[in-house]
Amino acid sequence: MSRDLLPGCTGVLAMADGTVLQGIGVGAVGEALGEVCFNTAMTGYQEILTDPSYMAQIIAFTFPHIGNTGTNLEDLEQMSGSARTAARGAIFRDVPTAPATWRADADLATWMARRGVVGLAGVDTRALTRTIREHGMPYAVIAHSPQGQFDLDALIAKAKAWPGLEGLDLAKDASCLQPFVWDEGLWSWPDGYARPGSPRYNVVVVDYGVKRNILRALTSVGARATVVPVDTSAEEILARKPDGVLLSNGPGDPAATGVYAVPEIRKLIDSGVPVFGICLGHQMLSLAVGAKTVKMEQGHHGANHPVKDLTTGKVEIVSMNHGFTVDRASLPEAVVETHVSLFDGTNAGLALKDRPVFSVQHHPEASPGPTDSLYLFERFAAMMDARKR
Repeated sequence: MSRDLLPGCTGVLAMADGTVLQGIGVGAVGEALGEVCFNTAMTGYQEILTDPSYMAQIIAFTFPHIGNTGTNLEDLEQMSGSARTAARGAIFRDVPTAPATWRADADLATWMARRGVVGLAGVDTRALTRTIREHGMPYAVIAHSPQGQFDLDALIAKAKAWPGLEGLDLAKDASCLQPFVWDEGLWSWPDGYARPGSPRYNVVVVDYGVKRNILRALTSVGARATVVPVDTSAEEILARKPDGVLLSNGPGDPAATGVYAVPEIRKLIDSGVPVFGICLGHQMLSLAVGAKTVKMEQGHHGANHPVKDLTTGKVEIVSMNHGFTVDRASLPEAVVETHVSLFDGTNAGLALKDRPVFSVQHHPEASPGPTDSLYLFERFAAMMDARKR
């Protein structure tokens, strides 16, 4: 099939249905395959692009002007530095602008090239977002060639052949390889990241693809956070005598990761130790107590999502990043729904009635995004205090 390229085209997005978007290549030269989602955050793009929860995804930013905060060495969220275990590609309305902030040490395009993130600019991101809202998140290949040389039919065929995220256990690739202790608190101007004092709690973090700011938030409430690999057994975790266990965020299909992780989570719940789940950790906890997870059509991705805390009646504006959700109808009798999305009514949090166990779908660590939900780390600390008494 013959396809014409526009003059000056150096980047394309080739979708499984045959649709091709043409524009200007940005960042890394080459191609990347994944699921295309849209993110409605106005800033925080470095944190978004380094969030392991976006592994095997290409992010279309709905805000048209991206780049003016630049990039730096402090705002990385994943533990490893590779795009292989975070977002693979990025789509922009306009070519990323030059940085205009004292914190920047590199512009976005240069940083993307160094990381291996393939970008595409100059496309109608509003139309792409509308397509995703109406038809779901497409499989696609994003490609950048400075010479403008693309085999579009081959790229479309690759996108069409990709099986998608359902059934994929990506947490193993996003997880750490061996345990380590985190010792950095939350950032505050002008001092930077806080140094921890004497720890009050010993918390074990099961790493499904943990973000650094989750660990910083834990440290800031007095925790000594020990991060362990995704396949660590409950026996190994409990041998560390934790005051609490946190199940982290991460990528992929929770049901696939749950094959080996859910039995261990059930043992942790039965032990009586306080458990706090975030994002994928929330979904994993839901599976462990008998609920089900399902794939969403467009997912939730942004830093402006309204969520209601049903335990207090307050509405929070939060960061969201998930393509799977907990089926509300499947929540068992022993579970209380604690949070709900005000966008579409989907579940955003739960707690067990008879155990110190709770979880949320959104990202309370606020990186990027509002700090409305940081109180959840205090709630976790209160659970650990109660168990010590």
